[in-house]
Amino acid sequence: MADNSLNRRQVLKTIGLAAGAAALGGTASAAIKVEKNDHDFLYSLNMSTIRGHNLGFVKELETAAKAGYTSVEIWMDTLQTYLKNGGTPAEAKKIIDGLGITVQNAIGFAQWIVDDEATRKQALTQLQGEMELLAKIGCKRIAAPPAGATKGEVINLDVITERYLTILKMGRETGVMPQLEMWGGSVNLKHISQVMYVAIQCGDADARVLLDVFHVYKGQSAVESLQFVGKPALEIFHVNDYPSGISPEQISEPDRVYVGDGVAPVKRILQLVKKPQSPLIISCEVFNKSYYAQDALLVAKTALKKMKAVTAEV
Repeated sequence: MADNSLNRRQVLKTIGLAAGAAALGGTASAAIKVEKNDHDFLYSLNMSTIRGHNLGFVKELETAAKAGYTSVEIWMDTLQTYLKNGGTPAEAKKIIDGLGITVQNAIGFAQWIVDDEATRKQALTQLQGEMELLAKIGCKRIAAPPAGATKGEVINLDVITERYLTILKMGRETGVMPQLEMWGGSVNLKHISQVMYVAIQCGDADARVLLDVFHVYKGQSAVESLQFVGKPALEIFHVNDYPSGISPEQISEPDRVYVGDGVAPVKRILQLVKKPQSPLIISCEVFNKSYYAQDALLVAKTALKKMKAVTAEV
């Protein structure tokens, strides 16, 4: 019954868009195309893409807005530097709102996952403060990667599950939910199956995972396994590409390129992860030094253009 109801609503919405287009002198097919693109994806800029330009918190946001983005992912250290230099959370929120931008996620590296109890306790205090700060500027998510546990012993997934449950509780209390991030180069949480195990095993409806084209390749997960990722668990997907001739063992972060400029099966990946119920946020995350040598606005615009070109064929 729910599926039929959804289909009826979708048909009515499409008819309404077509009628609106006709009234404005457009065509029904054009209206349907706009509806499809808007429904499937929201385009975001991860500030890693222009991080090497050292613009600072405010100029990064302004650059994203000028390039045409309404969604971004910020980095915690850039926000904290802004605050240390005299900015306030209230001023930051005013700037964000004034630019018409939604901060969809924040990139942080609290070591919540590690075995060392003292380090983990300190990390939880750090994460609590970061969540509280993000709530003040209207950001409702923060990345939770396996920072601090990329080498050494493999941590039991059930232990990771308990630790993730701890930060999920913190997320509910602050309104900023931790996104369990997969890192393909880590000994922990390097596979799609591992982050999904934790998300499922914790039995918490608020569990979310954060995946990435580059890390799928780096960690050597099967692309087709993305079809088993529960759609409610996936709200943001990092998009990028990589050149041919570099093995998963040798490829590194600076090798990332714009979507569509490499050999990654990006179209297939997006077909597998797009959500019929709501738009999936796809966020360009690259660390390319050659891009850092170019104009930041040009880089941001190019990233958006490349994402739209690829999704038009998905």
